[in-house]
Amino acid sequence: QVELVESGGGLVQAGDSLTVSCAASGLIFSAYTMGWFRQAPGKEREFVSAISWTGGRLYYADSVKGRFTISRDNARNTVYLQMNSLKPEDTAVYSCARKLSAYTWSTGGVTDFGSWGQGTQVTVSS
Repeated sequence: QVELVESGGGLVQAGDSLTVSCAASGLIFSAYTMGWFRQAPGKEREFVSAISWTGGRLYYADSVKGRFTISRDNARNTVYLQMNSLKPEDTAVYSCARKLSAYTWSTGGVTDFGSWGQGTQVTVSS
């Protein structure tokens, strides 16, 4: 049974930095593209970033490009999202998910991913 557990969220001020983590179990972590998504109240889930199974391919949504950095540690079965220069509009629940098929890359969005974690709240005050 695949389990993804996010951590590291919190309340920060605009301009601050924060790193959220996602620990995976129940799968061959090094075989899967991993993604970060966020959902703000009243809005649809947004595809934020993705990293391929080797870490060699990266994707960022335009809204976070240049501010967020995704990384992974396959030895620790963990994917990270470092968020710099945070803005109030970054406030959301951040969740991680795995690409449904191993050894494949996609920036197609929510429907290509599964095994969602419960999410971690990130709140950015102005």
